[in-house]
Amino acid sequence: MTPGDAVAVAVPASSANLGPGFDTMAVALDLRLTVTTIHRGDRRVVCEGHGADELPTGEDNLVWRGLIAYCERFGAGVPDVSLRSRNDVPLERGLGSSAAAAVAGAALGRAVTRAGGRDADLVALATALEGHPDNAAAAVLGGLVVVVDGVARRLAPTDRLRPVVCVPAERQSTATARAVLPPVVGLPAAAANAGRAAVVLAGLSGGMAWEPAAMHDVLHEPARLAVMPSSGALVGSLRAAGIAACLSGAGPTVLAIVGGGDDAAVAAVREHAGDRFQVRPSRWDLAGAIVCPSPGGPAPN
Repeated sequence: MTPGDAVAVAVPASSANLGPGFDTMAVALDLRLTVTTIHRGDRRVVCEGHGADELPTGEDNLVWRGLIAYCERFGAGVPDVSLRSRNDVPLERGLGSSAAAAVAGAALGRAVTRAGGRDADLVALATALEGHPDNAAAAVLGGLVVVVDGVARRLAPTDRLRPVVCVPAERQSTATARAVLPPVVGLPAAAANAGRAAVVLAGLSGGMAWEPAAMHDVLHEPARLAVMPSSGALVGSLRAAGIAACLSGAGPTVLAIVGGGDDAAVAAVREHAGDRFQVRPSRWDLAGAIVCPSPGGPAPN
């Protein structure tokens, strides 16, 4: 492989649920995982950035597993390469890092082998590996997605709003966060949640005026916030100040939504977050998984 032969893909982070859209809604954010093919070395995957010291570097790495899954699905030969993975998505913070990894592997498989497949196939492959179709769809398609009955629909989020992510130092596995959820919720609560989800979707896509109070959830957030006291306190504080806020995915990151040019609101989020969260004013990612220019070249063994 020469530097000119290298192929790279970039995949965005994602924030799922968006308050009341439990397991159905997500939006892509401008934190990215970039994976590049390099000369075959001692390690199958060379990891850089978040998780570099803890992620697997062999064939059990989720990016590599995504590439293998793509090749098996489309009957393509597995390229004998290593991968350089540069990860800017914090792990176990509710920002879709696992979905991004699975999507990156599948997207790289498609880009390298040119064996075909639609974006929907990449979503299905990543979902089978990682289990979250909402995050997977946002990572593949970019923008704002709704996944119902296994089918992802994409909308463009309005530029009149912007996300602000508040990332704590502590981590929370999705499996642990899901284990605290109640097995049953009442019909009135579920119906009200569905209504708020529709309002959030319409507001984020620019179809109606943004209503911060609609980002309130009763299906998954109460149980999760009870075991994430710092995140719960921040969500409550922001909502009391009139700022839309929710857990990002299963947490513990908190997602706030403010006006697109409202620097005062961003400053207010920082003030409420204090020193327990890293506050990052972000942007919607509209591109999703893309093939991007690569510097190529070998990585150290």
